[in-house]
Amino acid sequence: HLAMSLPLPSERDHLRPRIDLIVFMIDIKSKYSLKNVEASLAHVDARFFLGKVCFLVTGVGRLNYCSVEMNAICKLGETYCSPVLFCELELEGIRVSTAQRLVRMLKICAGLVPGVSALSFGLLMRNFADD
Repeated sequence: HLAMSLPLPSERDHLRPRIDLIVFMIDIKSKYSLKNVEASLAHVDARFFLGKVCFLVTGVGRLNYCSVEMNAICKLGETYCSPVLFCELELEGIRVSTAQRLVRMLKICAGLVPGVSALSFGLLMRNFADD
């Protein structure tokens, strides 16, 4: 399910499926995109930041058109203890591999991968990024 921002409308709460993973998309060419994500973060339950949130940064193949500071995006990941993924959606191979990675993350967050929890996966992602 896609939403342009949070909070989600409450009138359909009873029909909404369980939320296992929240992916905040940030378009590197749009300051509005980052501001929208920052405003939406206040509406996320703190428990989700234990491995069930990630930031997906798009448009990284065009850094010369960048309107958003990379440091600001990396700081979001650090502040919310959440992984930051970078991709270029216009390149099919990268788009496919990013989609596969997100599906794998979703399966882990939904508890469908035995022996791996969302929290342990989040820690692995952070430790891997630090290396």
